[in-house]
Amino acid sequence: MSTNFEQETAVEHVGGQRFVATVDKRWWVVRGPHGGYLASIALRALKQTLDDPKRHVRSFTIHYFDAPHEGEITIDVQIERSGRSITNASARLTQDDRPIGVALGVFSKPWTGPEFFDALPPEIGPLDAAFKIPNEGPNIPPFLGNFDMRWALGAAPYSGADEAIVGGWFRLEEPQIADDIVVATYMDAWPPVMFPIVTDPMVAPTLDLTIHFRRELPLPDTSADDHYIGRFYSHMSHEGFFEEDGELWTRDGVLVAQSRQLALSLPIRT
Repeated sequence: MSTNFEQETAVEHVGGQRFVATVDKRWWVVRGPHGGYLASIALRALKQTLDDPKRHVRSFTIHYFDAPHEGEITIDVQIERSGRSITNASARLTQDDRPIGVALGVFSKPWTGPEFFDALPPEIGPLDAAFKIPNEGPNIPPFLGNFDMRWALGAAPYSGADEAIVGGWFRLEEPQIADDIVVATYMDAWPPVMFPIVTDPMVAPTLDLTIHFRRELPLPDTSADDHYIGRFYSHMSHEGFFEEDGELWTRDGVLVAQSRQLALSLPIRT
């Protein structure tokens, strides 16, 4: 039986290289759906078109043009180039003939090359000691109901902190093995890094999101119940734009994915 996440990111092939999907209101933030959720839908369409389990997604970028409303969207996929080892593909998302976004993916078999690793996982307390972010109730965005999130990095939202960092333990509320489709959603799951910096509520629509998948997924011996550690941070906000860098780690210190996005910081209009 498929999970809610699998059903809500499902795509249907309707001919040629065209797919349709249904944007579900359970993934709403403020003005539209969760960006990582849309990324997962686009990535699923790309993977189904490629249909080559030996070519894993290595890089995925999506630019968001406009927020779709609840209901059906169309995904048109194009294989831009396919060589002996690497495939480049694009996906264009539309709704009612209105452009929603464009995604690019790089898929490749493993290559042989120099190996090194000097990144350090965040120092973080145990899962049970972290603050569980409420995922239901008044004024809770619907998308949070899809996650079990335990805040353990960064200051409280709207506290006027000196450092733009958020993160902690998290997984989907309904346990599921973290494959690349799930990880695409994970890399945009946390509240924006601007939240601890500011003192008034705000929204932060994503303009573009790039994810680098550093491991072939799912990882060996992974469990559907596994929580992952997310660390998301920024070094600059200027003229309304801020960057957000992200890392996804396993409990055992394996770096699963890295991300960068550019977003706007906007006041909530009443």
